[in-house]
Amino acid sequence: MSGKIRFINLTPHPVTVVGKDGKLLATIPPSGVVARAKMFREKVSEIDINGRKVPMYRVRYGEVTGLPEPQEGAIYIVSIMVLQACKDRNDLIAPDTGPGSVVRDENGRIIGVKAFIKEVE
Repeated sequence: MSGKIRFINLTPHPVTVVGKDGKLLATIPPSGVVARAKMFREKVSEIDINGRKVPMYRVRYGEVTGLPEPQEGAIYIVSIMVLQACKDRNDLIAPDTGPGSVVRDENGRIIGVKAFIKEVE
């Protein structure tokens, strides 16, 4: 990519990026378009919890809606599900909500992330 990178947020909420030092780097507002991956669930078993059967599913992600075609200089911020469904796209990233990457407020709510996920297996 040449020139300035544009981040386009295809999630329904702002994505706040915080540096390792805890300082705000950017808040990327939602674009108004939400990319979603269709989820297919297949029941594989049940587990007993306190005498009640709780279903367990295998999940795979399929057709994605709301995802624009690649644009020169654009990086799309999407959900981890969309990233999983679009392994062939190199212009997608998802907020990393794993341990050590999330910044929370005093009530435990996520207020920002310190990293993004580029690839999923």
